[in-house]
Amino acid sequence: MFGYVAGLPAFLAYFVTGLVMLVAFSQIYAYATPHKELNLIRQGNNAAVIAYLGALLGFSMPLASAAAHSVSIIDFIIWAIIGGLVQIIAFFAASYTMDDLAKKITDGNVSAGAWAGGIALAVGLLNAACMTY
Repeated sequence: MFGYVAGLPAFLAYFVTGLVMLVAFSQIYAYATPHKELNLIRQGNNAAVIAYLGALLGFSMPLASAAAHSVSIIDFIIWAIIGGLVQIIAFFAASYTMDDLAKKITDGNVSAGAWAGGIALAVGLLNAACMTY
């Protein structure tokens, strides 16, 4: 019977570390971007919801890939940090391709939020695939 839960300590270590990394990323991302996502979301700004969820999902995909392919918790954390940095760069790349992206998201422009969220998802998917070795 205990053979079925032999992997439970490793699962818990990776899962808790992943949750910590997700929370850390969400805070760092919100700080790094020029608009205040959480305040905008609380105000009912759909563009901010779309952009922020895209970033969280875009980070979660490489985080999941790193969890599946890492050889240790330290390896997992290193790849999670890389995944987070890539997502922050993705936002600024999206900003480069759309003038005043942060202002448009703040103003509730759903197209701008979808653009930022979509770029985050696309980059996250590519990032996750590249972490597979």
